[in-house]
Amino acid sequence: MYLVKAPFFLKLLYPKSIWNKSRKENKIYLTFDDGPIPELTPFVLDTLKQYNIKATFFCVGENIKKNPHLFERILSEGHQVGNHTYNHLKGWKTDDAKYLENIRQCQELTKSKLFRPPYGRAKKSQLKELYSAYEIIMWDVLTGDFDLSLSPEQCLKNAIKNTENGSIIVFHDNIKAIPRVEYALPKTIAYLLEKNYRFEVL
Repeated sequence: MYLVKAPFFLKLLYPKSIWNKSRKENKIYLTFDDGPIPELTPFVLDTLKQYNIKATFFCVGENIKKNPHLFERILSEGHQVGNHTYNHLKGWKTDDAKYLENIRQCQELTKSKLFRPPYGRAKKSQLKELYSAYEIIMWDVLTGDFDLSLSPEQCLKNAIKNTENGSIIVFHDNIKAIPRVEYALPKTIAYLLEKNYRFEVL
């Protein structure tokens, strides 16, 4: 179960986290979680390059280690990176000390002040420790590209129907997301550019 549009009550639960940026400007923020992987990240980067826009990649440490050339490409092409833990840990099922150490391991690679908890959830005790060192980035549009039961067409609809000024949009560069990202990402970008949105990094 997941919500495409982040509801108000979730934002109240995590008030120090960033769910969206200013609603007064027609800027939006594309983000990609879980990579980099050779099966999809190059497609994402090629698409972004085609449209001359930048995005923010929340990378998993072990994937950076496996694919350092892709991580370097993300950086060299002017994109932002963030920390998504070293092993894509579920914070609410992980001891605090182990979770924080896993983030530190990823931080050695990303050297970023941005952190997004996998699954968008972590214990309040973990977040309390993290707020002093990181900007905790959540989202207000979850495309559902990871959902194997979701059609590519519905993934596209999720993205374009829920985006507004300041939206932080989540796609994934992971194996499960491939057919939906390959279909929906270029069409989402083209549609939002036609609506005069500007793409920024976090």
